Amino acid sequence: MTTDYDLMIIGGGINGCGIARDAAGRGLRVALAEKDDLAQATSSSSTKLFHGGLRYLEYFEFRLVREALIERETLLRAMPHISWPMRFVLPYHEDMRFENETPTSRLMSRVMPWMKGRRPAWLIRLGLFMYDHLGGRKILPGTKTVDLKSGVEGAPLEDKFAFAYEYSDCWIEDSRLVALNARDAEARGATIHTRTEVKAAERTGDHWTVTLSGPEGQRQITARMLVNTGGPWVRQIIGEVARVNTSENIRLVRGSHIVTKRLYDHEKCYFFQGTDGRIIFAIPYETDFTLIGTTDAEHTDPSVKPECTEAERDYLLNFANGYFKQELTAEDVVWTYSGVRPLYDDGATSATAATRDYVLKVNEAGGAPMLNVFGGKITTYRRLAESALEKIAPFFDDVPGPWTAGVPLPGGNFAVDGVRAQIDALKALAPYLDDRWAKRLVRAYGTEAAEIVAGTASAENLGKDFGATLTEAEVRWLMTREYATRAADIVWRRSKLGLRMTQAEIDALDIWMQNEGASVAA
Repeated sequence: MTTDYDLMIIGGGINGCGIARDAAGRGLRVALAEKDDLAQATSSSSTKLFHGGLRYLEYFEFRLVREALIERETLLRAMPHISWPMRFVLPYHEDMRFENETPTSRLMSRVMPWMKGRRPAWLIRLGLFMYDHLGGRKILPGTKTVDLKSGVEGAPLEDKFAFAYEYSDCWIEDSRLVALNARDAEARGATIHTRTEVKAAERTGDHWTVTLSGPEGQRQITARMLVNTGGPWVRQIIGEVARVNTSENIRLVRGSHIVTKRLYDHEKCYFFQGTDGRIIFAIPYETDFTLIGTTDAEHTDPSVKPECTEAERDYLLNFANGYFKQELTAEDVVWTYSGVRPLYDDGATSATAATRDYVLKVNEAGGAPMLNVFGGKITTYRRLAESALEKIAPFFDDVPGPWTAGVPLPGGNFAVDGVRAQIDALKALAPYLDDRWAKRLVRAYGTEAAEIVAGTASAENLGKDFGATLTEAEVRWLMTREYATRAADIVWRRSKLGLRMTQAEIDALDIWMQNEGASVAA
């Protein structure tokens, strides 16, 4: 039988869109369905970091850390507009302790019981040495020691912190990463359906018959293989949509973040270790803010929208108050967000200890194959996609090999250190742009920012002003190129302009998008 598609991917988060891009680039016929907006759940609620996972070394997850460290620079080259290097400052104090469940903590308690769970400075430095060398750095600078008594890094911190270690990781605009992968997948032949739910998937001999319900109504398509990247809903898709039996399960872990007004002047991030063994980050965010997170809490039901609880907010505030001189209170919090990480259930005793590695399982019982994706982290999404294609390829003839390493995402075809040149070129093209506006456009769209402002002599030529430099030209771009259909898609996922727009402005944008949607699509 001739099917409509080779792969039907369920879920429009980073894993689904990453697999769609990789598979479409290898010539497979791909369809992807997302029941809401792209990256609406977990993939827009991360801590926004491409990082190796320094703390995972304490769990002896060396393969995961090595893979993530290598990927940082591979990804950085492919998307220098939405990802960039950052330096992380790890203040040291003798009160810092291990999380009780780590293998390192248990080992240290046996060989050095007098430490009573404390993290010695030499062990942190050993971990950072491994962090510097496991992934073979070429772009990012290595670890150094910082004098907090004299450096700007120590100015916002309490006086008890005398020195810190400084190391490298990278920032990533997580939800933009998802949208750009979807765009590139579509450019390579994939069909992307948003606001489209997979109501049922039924094995019919050697293929799947999939029932979709979306803006065009309900219809059926056929595919040779089903790929389940449902994230928090991966287990429900297996049992309730595809009606397949499996012993695999996931562990839902809620990670909450708070955003405050900017707490310090420099552009470095802080890596804070708590007396309970956990860690949080404090990160410069959207120019005028500081992002603090994350928590690790069990979340039992994916149908319940994750929200930062008062207890989690207060935990993060108290954690940060153990480091910053400025006393933070609930009144300092301007925004919170929370996401659910669908971790593979490896039987760990706590949410913090659960593995962040991904697990891929193919189910062939009953005919047509189904690939289920459990877990994963945003840093290793591209490698996860390659691993998924290793599982997929045997079911098809002559599938080409890996190709995505270093291939730019849309707008990312410039040098890692070329952002300033892109900003200057954009301002030369549209002289009415100030530096801040031009930087925002370049950081969102890279070389494609020029297409948004092309042929305009003034800001008025960009059409309606929705507030916070968001104009009709940009909104139309996002609706026609990046699948945006509602205001929240734009102000909270394709950007974070919601931090600067009033609710009245966001409501007006939503009304305009609904009224103009048909004409924009046409």
